[in-house]
Amino acid sequence: MSILGWGKAQFLDVIEWLDDSNDTMAWRFPMRGQEIQNGGKLVVRESQEAVFVNEGQFADCFRPGTHTLNTKNLPILATLKGWKYGFESPFKSDVYFLNTKLFNDLGWGTPNPIMMRDADFGMLRVRAFGIYSIRVVDSKNFLKNVVGTSGLFTVADIQDQLRKSIVTRFADALGEARIPALDLAAQYNDLSDLLRQKMDPEFQTMGLECAKFFIENISLPPEVEAMLDKRTNVGIMAPVMGAFTQMQVAESIPKAAENPGGLAGAGMGLGVGLGIGNIVAGQLGQAIGAQQQGAQQTQQTQQIPQAPAKSLKEELTDLKDLFDSQLITQAEFDAQRQAIMQKHGMGV
Repeated sequence: MSILGWGKAQFLDVIEWLDDSNDTMAWRFPMRGQEIQNGGKLVVRESQEAVFVNEGQFADCFRPGTHTLNTKNLPILATLKGWKYGFESPFKSDVYFLNTKLFNDLGWGTPNPIMMRDADFGMLRVRAFGIYSIRVVDSKNFLKNVVGTSGLFTVADIQDQLRKSIVTRFADALGEARIPALDLAAQYNDLSDLLRQKMDPEFQTMGLECAKFFIENISLPPEVEAMLDKRTNVGIMAPVMGAFTQMQVAESIPKAAENPGGLAGAGMGLGVGLGIGNIVAGQLGQAIGAQQQGAQQTQQTQQIPQAPAKSLKEELTDLKDLFDSQLITQAEFDAQRQAIMQKHGMGV
């Protein structure tokens, strides 16, 4: 460039943005030393919007397509610059390109535990993390409230602010939902929807939309998780221990009959040895009671004397039939038996 040509503005025939990044949300076209040519082309690609800003005032907004820059397509800018009858010379204006695509897999998490009240465990401290997606839905609002005069704005520039807002809303949603700690894992979808609804108003003030929101995990304190593991193990082992206890009781009864200490001593030894508490004691007690009752009945039956000599057999047999049929009491049986014995000249 010659010395005479140095310092002269370059005329722009085409204004476009070729974005090769994955996280740029807004980019200002470099206008330094350049002016927009009357009748120039503005190329806005899919998932983009272009906004003209004149001396800090928002002007025209363009959606995807190729646009010819003239008074007809720039009505707001023409008014701001006083182009009542069209313009012929090049002009200067800030042009911002905004990325309207969906920005996915943005992480969020609770840096510190959040307190929640639970009916089963009382006050708990829980942690949570997940992902969410955002996109620009109001370009002017986004430029005004978020981007400002920055020439390049990325997701990282706003992610920390969004994360803090999500954590605050998460604490509110968790308290409002009142979901028991044991049921949280089954309510991730409902809780995610509730949290996304709570985030929408704040996102809208920034010209953004929370398109998707997911809770990946809500973790309980280690001591509570250990307690739940023990409870689960007990639940799994309960049916097995019940069957094992019944088998041990069934096997111990025949052996207890052979012990000098009797069934009661064997039952107590079994209960203490297995350490299975009241359940085993109740089952064993029933079995021992039935066994002892049978033994008493056998003993009472054995105490009845055998039939005497033939001279007494008929009377004693009839008397025994009456007793066995429960037609006479024990006292009556004893009295009549004594009378029969005396009758036949035999002692009691």
